Amino acid sequence: MKNILLIGGSYGIGLAIAKELQHSNNVLIASRTNQEIINLNVTHIAFDATTDTLDISKLPSVIDGMVYLPGSINLRPFRGLKIEAFENDLQINFISMVKVIQTILPNLTASTQSSIVLLSSVAASMGMPFHTSIAASKGAIEGFAKALAAEYAPKIRVNVIAPSLTDTPLADKFLNNDVKKEKSSERHPLKRFGQPEDIAQMALFLLSEKSSWMSGQILHVDGGMSSLLVNG
Repeated sequence: MKNILLIGGSYGIGLAIAKELQHSNNVLIASRTNQEIINLNVTHIAFDATTDTLDISKLPSVIDGMVYLPGSINLRPFRGLKIEAFENDLQINFISMVKVIQTILPNLTASTQSSIVLLSSVAASMGMPFHTSIAASKGAIEGFAKALAAEYAPKIRVNVIAPSLTDTPLADKFLNNDVKKEKSSERHPLKRFGQPEDIAQMALFLLSEKSSWMSGQILHVDGGMSSLLVNG
């Protein structure tokens, strides 16, 4: 049985991952709330990634897999963005993630081969208007992941999932009516926006032995947006 730590995994993509992992793994979820996971076979640790330091005394000595899920969707014209917006996005998406990994590094290296899964965005590889702040912070994740994967191979595998818009509470304001949902679907070559389960399935693969020969990869789960140009 593997020990899997989900940071911010109490709703959306994290909840979808936890539901799949709970039956055959020891799943720990470090998040601000446990309302959505009270009926799952998981251990909850109260934790705010932006302000807290993870208490390693509450963790097993060996961590076989970790997924960092906190993030932001801050879409505004560059001319109206204050430097604080860039700092806030960088803090929750990148700096807090680095802090967590440094804290649990001894637990990760204690595993035979542990797997770190990080979340980026299609905006990190595509030039998309109004995405300067989020693209910058997610781009930092992708560069960091490749460097970390090289430094800790073969002991720790590090891979990144780069989704497009996914139907989670974080994205609610972009998908809160039928018109927005239809427009978002049409922007994707596969003609639908993402579901938490789409991203969760890739995370499950990266946490498993089935991906044991993969590290330093950026995996686009984005309805074809980053690589396909489809007319109509």
